[in-house]
Amino acid sequence: MSEVYGAAAESLEIGSSNVGSLSSRATAPKAPLDADAVRDAYRRWAGFYDFGFGFISRHARNAAVAAVNAASGTKVLEVGVGTGLALPLYAPEKRVTGIDLSADMLAQARLRAADLGLRNIELLAEMDAQATSFETGQFDVSVAMFVASVVPDPRALVAELKRVTRPGGTILFVNHFAAERGPVWWVERAMAPASSLLGWHPDFHLNHMFAESELRSAIITGMKPMSLFRLIKLRN
Repeated sequence: MSEVYGAAAESLEIGSSNVGSLSSRATAPKAPLDADAVRDAYRRWAGFYDFGFGFISRHARNAAVAAVNAASGTKVLEVGVGTGLALPLYAPEKRVTGIDLSADMLAQARLRAADLGLRNIELLAEMDAQATSFETGQFDVSVAMFVASVVPDPRALVAELKRVTRPGGTILFVNHFAAERGPVWWVERAMAPASSLLGWHPDFHLNHMFAESELRSAIITGMKPMSLFRLIKLRN
């Protein structure tokens, strides 16, 4: 099933060959990341992130924010705020809290918010997404952008976002998920040993993060280009 968020979306069915949700090949990533590895990687990436990955991921980012803006409620948590590329895209009525593990990225996000006069950005803080300091049910909408394949325990990330999002609220994830077969699968597996250098897992599958019951109730949308990213929507 799929839900379209503007021109960034591509048709995608759960169980298609591109999703890799329940594949027998979807073994756990072979090179686990820890917080220090993530900080080091994004310290290296911070200076040119916007012009590299930021450019490639713009369609998926725009779609994720469009989904946030369309969701009910005003209190928004963005996990993996990075350099703040998404911050100007939020509707003015959305009151946004952004967190990231990288102080270098956050410094740029704060500058962006200040330079653009974004008054709806309430807090930008360095925090572990798997164990935040927020109250239970504090947010109406939580969105994790491009961090699922970065955190050491993706299922702990899902559990934490369920905790801090109110019952009936919206939880969104946008991320790269590995192909199940074909040339892209081989490339992703070849890149996997470089996870610490890259700062993310190329060999990351949906079932590393979600239980089957969660996938059955999720809305999964492929994002341009070539469904390289997926937008996952859950009702809390």
